Amino acid sequence: MHADALPHPEPAPLSETCPECLAVGAHPVQLRICLECGHVGCCDTSPLRHATEHHKESGHPIMRTFEAGESWRWCFVDHVLV
Repeated sequence: MHADALPHPEPAPLSETCPECLAVGAHPVQLRICLECGHVGCCDTSPLRHATEHHKESGHPIMRTFEAGESWRWCFVDHVLV
């Protein structure tokens, strides 16, 4: 499983919000952080789906919610919560 290969500690977030949304003037919905590089992107509820796009472009397999009070993780490759 890809969760076994995650870096410890987790990477620091590269931004406080989705930079791709900011660049086009969109409002990000539900932020996610890539657990390989720290990229912050908006979730699939957001029209632009930047967290998923980051996975498609980078191949980085696992993201974690970047929302206060939440801690779940998602593996894009295996399509499971980890």
